[in-house]
Amino acid sequence: MANKTEDIVLALAEPIASDEGADVVDVEFKKEGGDWFLRVYIDKEGGVSIDDCENVSRRLSDKLDEKDPIEQNYILEVSSPGADRILKKEREFLYYIGREVDVKLYKAAETGKEFSGTLAGFADKTAEIECGENTVKVPIADAAYIRLSFGGV
Repeated sequence: MANKTEDIVLALAEPIASDEGADVVDVEFKKEGGDWFLRVYIDKEGGVSIDDCENVSRRLSDKLDEKDPIEQNYILEVSSPGADRILKKEREFLYYIGREVDVKLYKAAETGKEFSGTLAGFADKTAEIECGENTVKVPIADAAYIRLSFGGV
């Protein structure tokens, strides 16, 4: 569940990432140890480079300094979501429709406990995974993880 800070940062980051030819996949704002981290994950066709991350980070940092929407001190990180990212939020599932995913269920289903397929859709907290001729509906609560397949670029 996104929090207010994540929603504000998402609204500020999306046009910046778009200008750089990328999309914001996710925003996280959380405390780890004694520090707050603001993580913005960007992606684009073919993947993002260090320069892409640096450009978005620099411009977003300037925008955050200008708008000053966050009370706490925080560390800003802009990065790629990673080749085998675990999908957690609806925004991520919708962004990666058409990509290959690996699924691990808590309890075995007719497809087994672990399988791979193409993410075909997402609605009502349920992912639709095409596995050959079959489409499997996986409620995200039933999955240990649904992640991007390392080879599914």
